[in-house]
Amino acid sequence: MPEAAAASSGRLAIIAGEGRLPHYVAQAARDSGENPLILTLKNEAGGDWSGFDAATIGVGDMAGLARLIKRHGIGRVVMSGGVKRRPDFKDIHVNLKTIAKLPSTIRTLLSGGDDAVLKMVISLIEAQGCQVVGAQDIAPNLLANLGPVGRHAPDDAARRDIARAGEAAELLGRLDVGQGAVSVGGRVVALEGVEGTDAMLERVAALRQAGRISAKRRGVIVKLCKPQQDIRADLPSIGRSTVENAARAGLAGIAVEAGRALVIEREAVCALADDLGLFVCGIDRSLAEDGL
Repeated sequence: MPEAAAASSGRLAIIAGEGRLPHYVAQAARDSGENPLILTLKNEAGGDWSGFDAATIGVGDMAGLARLIKRHGIGRVVMSGGVKRRPDFKDIHVNLKTIAKLPSTIRTLLSGGDDAVLKMVISLIEAQGCQVVGAQDIAPNLLANLGPVGRHAPDDAARRDIARAGEAAELLGRLDVGQGAVSVGGRVVALEGVEGTDAMLERVAALRQAGRISAKRRGVIVKLCKPQQDIRADLPSIGRSTVENAARAGLAGIAVEAGRALVIEREAVCALADDLGLFVCGIDRSLAEDGL
């Protein structure tokens, strides 16, 4: 984004959760001429933010967020990084602009899936007069491209597993449960829940070790954006840990939705996958039934 355009729409704030994504988004913003304010989530964000203007807010502290938005002239907000826990009721602090939303907020926290919660958070931020933008709008180079990103590509068996796991991930997303699924030999063996991708892959590795999954067939993990998902938050993402855990689980590779998934540390992911003999590729979900 040109600096003049950024200035006209207000300063950018990056709400930073866990993982490396917030750092890549912050650096991309700085490279484009912006001076982002980093709002680290208490007990969630990690890493060194000493080179940036930064403040810490609690998960659910909308009143504190509103004060920071006003103090720093924030016009745009991007949410990036993982959040392990939902706020306790005692951690929810609203202001006049969001108090009317408190009953629906509590209902969503109690019974809503992750997508419902994220949409609720977006509405609360927008109630402060800010525009919520996606991480991919700030760092478009993180988006997965169509096709393999390294030396390895899926074979016929992997293509069949991509189709099967893609079907499962689609259904899972419609239920607002998770974004990923694993298929081995055409059989869906794992679905992603609130534990996240890495924990799901660790579960697959344990099942493989226990003999519950065939040692002769490798399999694939597929991650898709939920059909109803607001793409400004929580796009499917993979990084080095995804490749490492996929290898430990004995999988042949990783497939993510091209244009609607993020590849963190792309060069490192590509090099690691090449070394471990795994493929990493972007797929078109409309062609998922054909594997690619």
